[in-house]
Formats: sequence, structure tokens, C-alpha cells
Amino acid sequence: MMRNRTITALLALGLTGATAAYSQELVLTLDECLDMASEHDPYLVNSRLDVQAAIYQKQEAAAEYFPSVSLNAIGFKAFDPLLHLTLDDVLGHSDAANELKNQIHQTAPLYGIPTDFQALSRGYGAVLSLSQPVYAGGRIVNGNRLARLGVEAARLQQELQEKQTASQVEEKYWQVVSLEEKRKTVDMAVATLDTLLRDVTQAREAGILTETELLQVRLERNRLRSDLVRLRGGLRLAKMDLFNVMGLGYSSTLAGSYDAEGKRLPFIDDIRLDSGMEDMQDPGIYHRPEEEIATSSEESRLLALGVESKKLQKRMTVGEALPTVGVGASYGYGDYIGAPGLNGMVYAMVKVPMTEWGKTSRKIRRSDIELRKALNEQEYLDEQLVLRTRQRWEEVVTAWDRIQIGEESVDFARSELKHCSWGFDAGLNTLSEVLQAQTALRQAEDALIDDRIAYVKAVREYLR
Repeated sequence: MMRNRTITALLALGLTGATAAYSQELVLTLDECLDMASEHDPYLVNSRLDVQAAIYQKQEAAAEYFPSVSLNAIGFKAFDPLLHLTLDDVLGHSDAANELKNQIHQTAPLYGIPTDFQALSRGYGAVLSLSQPVYAGGRIVNGNRLARLGVEAARLQQELQEKQTASQVEEKYWQVVSLEEKRKTVDMAVATLDTLLRDVTQAREAGILTETELLQVRLERNRLRSDLVRLRGGLRLAKMDLFNVMGLGYSSTLAGSYDAEGKRLPFIDDIRLDSGMEDMQDPGIYHRPEEEIATSSEESRLLALGVESKKLQKRMTVGEALPTVGVGASYGYGDYIGAPGLNGMVYAMVKVPMTEWGKTSRKIRRSDIELRKALNEQEYLDEQLVLRTRQRWEEVVTAWDRIQIGEESVDFARSELKHCSWGFDAGLNTLSEVLQAQTALRQAEDALIDDRIAYVKAVREYLR
């Protein structure tokens, strides 16, 4: 017997040492989980890219203020000269012209002068041009204003995505915390039943209790152990869901695994979450005026940006019917008629749309309708934001009140279990009453855990 106990002790020490070698506890707070998810959530990463794209679009719009410079080059070779002039083309076919043409045909060959002119059979040239818009009906100015609104809207969308990601992570985080806390409750209940089972076994051996009462304790203990197995499995699944969102690597086996850099990954059961529920305070310290919260929210600011963008789009539509004024200059080198050289010019251009007003006027009316729709939506949704703020606050207050009731229920259940245990020892209460009191205490503790988590979640949603 002593030899077997010694071997068992050595094996236990060996297993403990092996476990310590493979595992190391990792404690994560909610803020740490949010930071990790912020770096790995694809939607949040894409929202940051959208902001960068909006900034580039703003820079594109700003380039419209500056002159545009272009360099154009051309070279050609025609099958036949593009320009062919004869004496008939120049002098016509009158009698005097015919007389003059006859004299030229007789005299010109003596001096080597051709009687016709051919040009543009081949040529080349290059021109450097500069153009500057002076007035474009306000479309350039309003386009830049729209681009600035686009950057602000992209940043607000990023903030909204950050809140959405945080809300999803917190939901998964508190699910894990809830299962961890409930597992602790079941562990304590199992430990209590272990003690009770030992006492009942001794009482049965002494003939004080019956075999049926001993079986009742064993059945209740096995039921709790079964609940504990389910909780552990559910806890692992909830952790996997959370860690995947965070981008946290882990090992699902105690033997451990390694990441791409060869670093050992933590065992999933050794990763624990710090609930931080010990610092819960009265909800009164969190309250803020409803209108202040609603008007400062990203949704309200996005609605205001939507109305402003509709106004700018209407101005740009009006600008399509206004004149466009521009100036420019060009300078280049060319050889098209056998006389190569440099030349340049300056010019001004005015474009007045004459037939577009009917079409543009209807576009303006359509823009007015879009603007009215945006204003109606803003008015309605602003009221909805105030209503949502009130609802969030009611959830905070309700959760706090439920905590107060839940704490009283736990105190009552503990007192009832204590009295039943004393009464059982004195022979005044039955074993079934003790087990019922134990179950009532566990249910009250589980309900209190849910109420506390609901309060923390409600406060964070309200503050968000």
C-alpha cells in the first residue's frame, strides 16, 4: 500500500511539472481584447483604408485649382500631299488669268520655279500647353467642399465601425466571463456536495441515514459534475469565438503548438479574462443630458453631413448651367510645310451652355427633392437618437436595480442553506431540503452573475 502511494505521488508530481512546463496563465482585460480586435478586424481595417482613400480624393479635387500642363507631340506621313495648289487654284479661269498662266508656264521653268505647290506630305511637331480654369460655375469650389465632407464622413464611419467591432467583442467577452463565473459557482457547489457526501456516507455507515438518501446526494453531485463538463465545453467554444475575432493564437491541447515564428501558443484553458466587475458604481455618475449625447453621436453628425452634401450637390447642378471661363497658353516646335520653327500663343475660352438649361432645371428640382428627403430623415432620426439614449439609460437603471435584488436573493439563499444544514445536523430538516437549498443558492448566484454582466454591458453601451 505504501509503495503504491509513493508511485502515485511521484506520478502526480511528474504530471504537475509537465503541466507547468507546457502551460502558463495569461490574463486578459477587456481593453486588451478590444485593442487586439482593433488590429485584426477586417471591417475596421477596411474603414481605415476608406479614410485614406477619401483623403486622396480630397487631394484630387484640390488639384482642380491649379493649371493643367500637357505635352503633345505628332508626326505623320501622307500617301498624297494634304495641300496641293496649282495656278488654276490661285488665278482662276478668266481670260486675263489664262494669259498670265501661259506666261508663267513659259517663264518659270527657265528659272527653276515650280508652277504648282505641294505641302503637308509629312511633318512633325511638339507643343507644350498650359490651361487654367478661371470660373466653372462654382463646381470646382463645391467639389472641394464635397471632398472635405467625404473625409469627415469616412472618419465618422470608421468611428462607427470601431464601436460596432467593440460591441461585438464585448458581447463575446462577457459571454466568456459569464461562463467562467458560473463554472466557479458549480465548482463551489460540487465542493460543498463532496463534503456533504462524506458526511452522509459516514452517517449511512453508522445506520443513521438510509441508502436512498445517500443516492440522492450522489445523483445531485453527478448532475453538478455533468453541468460542469458542459460549462467547460461551452467555455472553450466561447473562448475560441472571441480569440478568433481578436486574432489571438492559442493551443487547444495541453501539449501545445507553435505559431509561424516558432513561439509556443498558450493553452486555451490557461487564458483567463479579468471581468473587472468588482468596481461597479451607482449609475448616477454616468448620466448625461439626452440631447447632448444624441447630437454628439456619429450618427447625428453623419446626418448633418448628408444634408450639407445634398446642398453642395444642388449648387454643382446649378453650376452646370453657368458659363465656364478659362485661359491658356501653348508653345512648341513644328515642321509641316518645310519651314521648321518655334511658335506660341495665348488664348481665352468662354463656354456658355445654351440648350442645357431645360435639362439642368429638372436636375435642380430633383436635387431639391433629395435635399428635402435628407432634412426629413435628419429630423426623424435625431428624435430616434434621443429615444435610443433614453432606452439605454433605462437599461442601465433596470440592471442596477436587478443587482440589488439579486444580492438580497443570494443572501437569503445562503442563509436558507445554512439553516437547513444546521437543521439537518440536528435532525430537524431532511436531506432533500438541504439539496433544494443548495440548488436555490446556485440559481440565485447564477442570476446575480447575469445581472452584473448586464449592468456592465448596459453602462458601456450607454457611454458608447
